Amino acid sequence: MPENTQTKPKVRYLSGVQPSGRLHLGNYFGAIQNHIQLQEKGECYYFVANYHSLTTLQDAAELRKYTFMAAADYLALGLDPQKALLFRQSDIPEVTELAWFLSTVTGMGLLERAHSYKDKIAKGVASSVGLFFYPVLMAADILLYQSDKVPVGQDQIQHIEMCRDMAGYFNHTFKKEVFKQPEGVLSEAPKVIGLTGGKMSKSDEASVIPIFGDPSEIKKKVMGIVTDSKGVAEPKDPETNTIYLLYKLMASPGETVEMAEAFRKGGMGYGDAKKRLVLKLEEVFGGEVLERRKKMDEKPALVEDVLETCARKARVTAAKTLEQVYEAVGIPSSKVKKAILESGQDRG
Repeated sequence: MPENTQTKPKVRYLSGVQPSGRLHLGNYFGAIQNHIQLQEKGECYYFVANYHSLTTLQDAAELRKYTFMAAADYLALGLDPQKALLFRQSDIPEVTELAWFLSTVTGMGLLERAHSYKDKIAKGVASSVGLFFYPVLMAADILLYQSDKVPVGQDQIQHIEMCRDMAGYFNHTFKKEVFKQPEGVLSEAPKVIGLTGGKMSKSDEASVIPIFGDPSEIKKKVMGIVTDSKGVAEPKDPETNTIYLLYKLMASPGETVEMAEAFRKGGMGYGDAKKRLVLKLEEVFGGEVLERRKKMDEKPALVEDVLETCARKARVTAAKTLEQVYEAVGIPSSKVKKAILESGQDRG
């Protein structure tokens, strides 16, 4: 029998990052590091979710600043636009159009059960229609590019399930299999503890160590980590120690064991451990990585060129999906939309 020479389609990954503040160690070890590794394993679509950020960040200058910073951080940390697409959510207008189509087949009850919405309201976030609608826009983000897998944290798993529901509702309502069923992929990265004891989060500036903060700021934050009153010679539990928990995210296995044993035996003071953490941060996020990041601040046009080029490619895929949606629901496609579709080739 003749050998099958067909190439198996690459898995398509989709993920986004909200530009609602400076990206920090929690973002890196919880998502960015994994995103960059995936560009070697499949076809990746990554976007800066500036539409989503509007539910909590409503300052135009700040949104522009953090959107640029998020893109520049990804590129400095190793995202290769020749291997993965990186674009602004707002550069793909098809995403809000698809969100409307999905909203017409999605019941209120599904959205009312969203844990994330309830949690944010409990924390004092304004109860806007946009916040309530968030899962629909997120589903549009995922389905627009016919994504196979969506790397997310545990708190987003319910949104993936809701996305799968919406895809099913649409396919069933219009009796056409337009959307596949995407899968959520949990990161293996551990929860990154914040400097204030809880989870490191952009919503709590005091809790974060920014990836590319000023060295003096980072040193001040690390040296200010609150510890107990145990002296240098006293044994300490490293697994309840913020300094050690952050250090082991970046240290080699040998370095991690060495610090842990020194804490348990006694002889490791908190001041010395903090200095080691500062040096490790400089080692991982300094050097060539930091120089690449500085170059982007000096030449922002380099970042803009990547975002615009990737957006054009992503829009071809988006337009192809919407062509199927229009056909399913009975809406004719305009010449403008057809021109976008014909302007390039879908990555898949």
